[in-house]
Amino acid sequence: MATRHQVRQSVVSLLYAKEMGSEMEHFSDEFLEEKKIRNLISKCILEGRRKKFTISLYNGILENLSSIDEQLDNYLGKWKIGEIGSVERQILRLGAYEMRYSDIDSAIAINEAVILANELASESSIKLINGVLDAIAKDKK
Repeated sequence: MATRHQVRQSVVSLLYAKEMGSEMEHFSDEFLEEKKIRNLISKCILEGRRKKFTISLYNGILENLSSIDEQLDNYLGKWKIGEIGSVERQILRLGAYEMRYSDIDSAIAINEAVILANELASESSIKLINGVLDAIAKDKK
């Protein structure tokens, strides 16, 4: 049973796999089936919603990748998005996408990104991700 947090984990994994060269035509469908993206209540109806949410985030990030990366470059200080670790890059892209292109509250997007970083990245990466996304959120207001 997938939560929205698990959906975000899946999106980071899909982005990472794509960046690492996974070009299988139906990779995302196979990955999502393997991860069994489901919801807590009605498996038939809500499973589709979680999968749609996952695909929506994933495709939205890919469709807006250059704009997202350009925005992140502006907040990374001495680094560029291509110079940081791949997992960190995917978490930042997800957080920036959610804050810019969705109706998710910035605080939720930042919190989710920090939790993902805590699970998948180093402690210094957590601070970087929190700082960058917090700066974007402050400028957004």
